[in-house]
Amino acid sequence: MKTNRRNFLRAAGISLGLPMLESFGASPGQLSPRRMIAINQDLGFIPKLFFPKGAGRNYELSSYLEKIADHRDKFTVFSGLSHPGVDGGHRADKSFLTAAPHPGRASFRNTISLDQLIANEIGHETRFRSFSLSINDSRSLSYTQAGVEIPTIKSASELYKKMFLQGDEKAMRAQVERLKRRGSILDVVMGQSKDLNKRITATDRERIDQYETAVRSLELRLSEAQAWETLPKPKVDVEMPDYPSDKQQFFEMIRMMNDMSRLALQTDSTRVITLFLGSVRTPGVDFGDGRTIGGYHNISHHGKDEAKLKQLAEIEIGQMELLNELLQGLNDVEETNGTLLDNTMVLYGCHMGDANIHNNKNLPVILAGGGFKHGQHLAFNSDNNAPLANLYVSMLENMGIDKSKFASSTGTLTGLS
Repeated sequence: MKTNRRNFLRAAGISLGLPMLESFGASPGQLSPRRMIAINQDLGFIPKLFFPKGAGRNYELSSYLEKIADHRDKFTVFSGLSHPGVDGGHRADKSFLTAAPHPGRASFRNTISLDQLIANEIGHETRFRSFSLSINDSRSLSYTQAGVEIPTIKSASELYKKMFLQGDEKAMRAQVERLKRRGSILDVVMGQSKDLNKRITATDRERIDQYETAVRSLELRLSEAQAWETLPKPKVDVEMPDYPSDKQQFFEMIRMMNDMSRLALQTDSTRVITLFLGSVRTPGVDFGDGRTIGGYHNISHHGKDEAKLKQLAEIEIGQMELLNELLQGLNDVEETNGTLLDNTMVLYGCHMGDANIHNNKNLPVILAGGGFKHGQHLAFNSDNNAPLANLYVSMLENMGIDKSKFASSTGTLTGLS
């Protein structure tokens, strides 16, 4: 039975609210939605320059945290957090948002990432369920319910096109037809799995159940995509960024991707973003002021060499300055109830506590915005770390998602209001 577009959208649970731009005129008294952006800084930080002295609200800012000091009351810095059982040095990036143990083993199977759990709950409310972004790398922080890595968008210009460039009517019809054909294929696949259920073992039946759950999730996404495909995209007074092809323009790439991420949240194109900063595959860093430091990955394994440490500190200070720009950009956007930063959780950290020795303990982690009562250093045991997943449960709670447990969590994070 055919339904008109409005009934279809209502049935799919899709909000028809306009994007949260001033020019679109948000309804008076309408509360702004909660959002999340999670950023992984691939090679982490020199621990002694990142972690502050003292704990609580009277802690002393470290030299790195000084770079975001303007937002002290809107972020919390953590120490003594990690994922139990997550090892493997660089390979632990796979588990940063999932907490799945032993990512370096051949038998490793990942689980759903924090962002995708959120997207499964609220993704239908926006044109794009979530964005998985990366710079100088194809690795992603985002994993489906079945533990499958979600491909990334690798340039700010590609992201801009996806969000704001509208195809002509013929192109839109063709896309809707493609989406319908995919749905038909899924119908066949589901029928085949039902036939299999009659002649397989109990263990295999459980695997088929998991598979069918994933297929049903994909069916829902295809239905949502069909509905959004016929609706106009937001119009913005921002030109498409001229994204650099030179991998050494790492900082400029980050700046552009940060700007596009802010715009994605501001236009309510999505409410869930992950960004992987692929430092390992960045040959060097061009600061844009005549300075260039080569061999980023190499100098992260400094062996306490003073010359390498000095170079590494310059790059990491630049990373913190870019984080400050992102926080400021979010804070400059006024919304009905506070600023865009007040309504957006910004998780910033790394899967390694010390890249020099490939250590996966005592991870450098900052949480900004989102309406929490920030302005503190929450220091946990540096030897017997608290589960980082406890922070994730607190973040889920902040998003209005009722989950008492996520991965290795033991509850919400103590001390985070």
